[in-house]
Amino acid sequence: MRPSRLASAVVLALATLSAGDAATQVPDAGGARAAGSPAFEAMVEAAVNDRALKDAQVGIAIVDVDSGRLLAGHDEHLALNPASNAKVYTAVTALATLHGDHRFVATLSGVLKGGAVQGSLVLRGQGDPSLKTADLYALAAELKAHGARRVDGDVVVDQRFFDESTTPPAYEQKPNEWASFRAPISAVSVNENTVTMTVRPGAEGSPAHVTFDPPGFVDVDGTVSTSEAGADNVVLTLTPSGRRLSAKVSGSIASGSKLVRYTRRVEDPQLLAGYALKAVLEEVGVKVSGEVKLGSREKGVVLARHESAPLSEILLPVGKNSDNFYAETIFKTLGAEAKGRPGKSEGGAEVVTKLLEKNGLWEQGMVIKNGSGLYDANRVTAKATADLLRWAYREPGVGPELVSQLAIGGVDGTLHRRFVSLKHTRAVRAKTGTLDDVIALSGYVLGPPGKGPIAFAIFFNKVSGKGSAARAATDSLVAKIHKEQWSGR
Repeated sequence: MRPSRLASAVVLALATLSAGDAATQVPDAGGARAAGSPAFEAMVEAAVNDRALKDAQVGIAIVDVDSGRLLAGHDEHLALNPASNAKVYTAVTALATLHGDHRFVATLSGVLKGGAVQGSLVLRGQGDPSLKTADLYALAAELKAHGARRVDGDVVVDQRFFDESTTPPAYEQKPNEWASFRAPISAVSVNENTVTMTVRPGAEGSPAHVTFDPPGFVDVDGTVSTSEAGADNVVLTLTPSGRRLSAKVSGSIASGSKLVRYTRRVEDPQLLAGYALKAVLEEVGVKVSGEVKLGSREKGVVLARHESAPLSEILLPVGKNSDNFYAETIFKTLGAEAKGRPGKSEGGAEVVTKLLEKNGLWEQGMVIKNGSGLYDANRVTAKATADLLRWAYREPGVGPELVSQLAIGGVDGTLHRRFVSLKHTRAVRAKTGTLDDVIALSGYVLGPPGKGPIAFAIFFNKVSGKGSAARAATDSLVAKIHKEQWSGR
């Protein structure tokens, strides 16, 4: 939920993102381009000749998936910022490397004797981006079912599956952006390393109910009053308190209001899940004597275990909702699983690059730095992207899961308000990309029975202030591809 009704003392403006000016022109490897399709070439020409976008850098590639033929293109070898279309590269590599049935594991380990965990209780994770407070309750319930009634030592959070850097590459460009989409990543995370304040009105004239999720990480000072009527005016100030947060709340909420929620990323996520676990344990009746610390204890056995949904499901927020936290955590997991632990973002970039090079999908000028496409990080070409989509579609272990996690035009995700007139075919499956200076879209237009799909990649750079025009040109081009594919049906 957007915090539209919350007046916060913390100024959290949406980041102004820059695509940068770097772009590299790469000539066709074979000299002149082979003849494309006149119909598709006319579509592309119309898109790039939009007068409102005359100063834009544009890369377009339209490829027949069955034959690999380039049907039409424009500067298709120009390396541009793909924005969140970088998530296509992350998703394809994850499915090809980890496979769709990969599950992320989190465990509680220790020595349990006579109803007590003797010494430390260790919370260990393997980069699960989907771990929620409810999963911590399930772990606590399993521990209690084993007979645990107290922990005689500390709750220790083992983050060694990843390195100590919690800021993905390029995120340092906006250090003061506190919105949840820029949350830091860690091997053990909870609620995407964010805290959410919920305010519910009480009886008129009494304090409202203020809670934070996950529990145990935020100390709350002050109250929010419940007023008879009027606009909600809830004020929140969050400040660091060691490795935790302190919240000062004030203001009012109308008695007839529904709950108000506000989500903010944490600055240091490494102990977030540990403090939440301690609070959850004590809530379910397992007393913790010690503190929450960072480290590892090898002694003991697994006392409780949580497995995530399979990767094929975990990727749904990446493709459909463009979730940066999921993308960057999976990207770093690629480094941990394929390059060795602790996982590093640089290792994830190496894994993606290797897959591209191995399959002839790498072009001069391309740069892979992060897995989400946030900020000014990556450079890819439209041709490489369309070819990657073609390669992925034809791989049995990759294609079905990749297509299913992309947004469906007019139906769901970031495309639910685009291509509405085409939703009856459910044929447009694509990944959006939006920065202040970038509009991008890549994916498939699926064909009717008996006709293969078209892969496309459309990148507009240098469109600051002209994003609507670039998006309109993109959507018009994709709609024309759809019309050509479905003509006569």
